[in-house]
Amino acid sequence: MQAQRARLPNGRWHFQHGPIDLVIGADGAAGAVAAAHEAAWRRFETVLPELVAELRALRLPVRCESGPSRDRVGPCPLQGAIARRMWLACRPYHAQFITPMAAVAGAVAQELIGRYEQAGVERAWVNNGGDIALHLAPGASVKVGLFADLARFDPADGELRIDADFGVSAALPVRGIATSGWRGRSFSLGIADSVTVLARSAAMADAAATVIANAVDVDDPRIVRRPANQLKDDTDLGGIAVTVDVPPLDAAQVLAALHSGARRARELQRAGLIHAAVLVCQHRAVGVEAEARSASVAGTTSAELGSVFA
Repeated sequence: MQAQRARLPNGRWHFQHGPIDLVIGADGAAGAVAAAHEAAWRRFETVLPELVAELRALRLPVRCESGPSRDRVGPCPLQGAIARRMWLACRPYHAQFITPMAAVAGAVAQELIGRYEQAGVERAWVNNGGDIALHLAPGASVKVGLFADLARFDPADGELRIDADFGVSAALPVRGIATSGWRGRSFSLGIADSVTVLARSAAMADAAATVIANAVDVDDPRIVRRPANQLKDDTDLGGIAVTVDVPPLDAAQVLAALHSGARRARELQRAGLIHAAVLVCQHRAVGVEAEARSASVAGTTSAELGSVFA
């Protein structure tokens, strides 16, 4: 299995190697952009073997030191640049069960975006399955679309109709965007359809989105959960129960779940771990920035939902 790349419309590139699937775009001077794409490709060819070499350690929880200083975490046991970035992004959450794999997609995107941080490249983005790393030169900005609920996605529609969009400018302390939820490609302990996080880096956003999505939860016997290792034999979650089905819940339950997640998001915001977030569950949303706001996603305009990122 070898890494593959293909040109996409509008000057974008598609890089793929095993489970890693990236869409990359960049703007700027033609020569600088071409050189950055080539540098990114050369680095991409080494990413999967590098991660596989430390996969056993990457699937272990980030743990406290033993002894009297149990609130401290020991030194990072990993060697590769991406593996260390994953571990460091998850370290703030060591008091709960978390492995570096919670930040893998964001950390890979972040490693590749570094190849675009050079003179002549005005802006660039590396999208790793919805976890996005950004490069923005002074004065540059990007607009990001939010698709809140994968249950509504129908490839036959032909056109993806986003729920909202928001802008990220170079002046903001945001270079990473990530989304997690029970409907996504990774397991979740909560019931959020999606939790989208903006943070200083893609790895930080990825880890935080996982943690906040886990916190969007409520007790209801109709919610179906299964041990993760019964669903995927190589999961890093072992026998931890993950969400596999959520029935329609009443409004009070949905709001309780969202507010639980929002409390966690605000804790992370106060700790400087995230810039902003939007949490979506069953057509309702809570945005977290300076204050929480609630809105109905169905029929919501971009300005209404996107304003939580202003």
